[in-house]
Amino acid sequence: MEPDKPEDEPVPVAKPTGKVKPPPLSLSKRQALRRKFLRTVLLTGGVLGAALSGYLPMVYARRQRLRPPGALEEKDFLASCIKCGQCVQVCPVQAIKLADLVDGFGVGVPHIDARDQACDFSCDAVQCILACPTGALTYTKPEFLPVRQGTQLAAKPILLAKEKDAEPTLNLKERMGVARLTRPELCLAIKGKGFKGQARGAAFKGRMRYFKVDRWKPIPVAEHPYDVAECDLCVRECPLKGAISIETVYAPDGTQRKSPVVHEPCVGCGVCEMICPTETASIEIVPREVWRT
Repeated sequence: MEPDKPEDEPVPVAKPTGKVKPPPLSLSKRQALRRKFLRTVLLTGGVLGAALSGYLPMVYARRQRLRPPGALEEKDFLASCIKCGQCVQVCPVQAIKLADLVDGFGVGVPHIDARDQACDFSCDAVQCILACPTGALTYTKPEFLPVRQGTQLAAKPILLAKEKDAEPTLNLKERMGVARLTRPELCLAIKGKGFKGQARGAAFKGRMRYFKVDRWKPIPVAEHPYDVAECDLCVRECPLKGAISIETVYAPDGTQRKSPVVHEPCVGCGVCEMICPTETASIEIVPREVWRT
């Protein structure tokens, strides 16, 4: 009887002394990985974009917008406006724009960016109010809607372009906002400086009715250069009588300066902000601002 044969013992294998490099990826594998990476990036961007599309409107919705003349209080205005764009179509200087996505609940609702294009009342009768089909823009508020103290004008404003007419007033009872000298340190009048040239430069697209040139036809601001020894453009081009003037004021150091001063007839049309030649504007419209004595 033959003895059992011992099982074969495993042959020891020498361990590698260094790291073994994996074989290089094929071209098709590299392309597949690249496509997977790009898909991940795009999906991540899409998720973030969707989140921001809901977040940003809420942030920007907090910003006050300058509404067209005769607008109801903001909450009532947003509830009444049907975003039809009729006010946009009738504006002779195209001052009224429709808000975009970042305006949150106000998307598609009309507003005015006074620095780009102010409401200069070239239409005389405030055509945007006449065109509004819902009463979101109105000459007279319904009795059940409140009127905030300081929004109502003491008297109908006198339109300088119509001052010699039998009926020179503008049929407007409440203001859109109030002009404020927000950056006095930039104001050329306070600095005692004049201004020569195009108020906003040759590339500025804004238009305005210079009634001493043509009562009915607004022309580009760039086509009406100035040459004034002391800057008074905000006063010179204000379309309403008595809304703003240049007054002598006292600086903190006791010296006398000339400065724009806003008065009660200001309705917040934005012409002073649009025409101000400093960058950024020295005077601005505060939307929905009330008059404070």
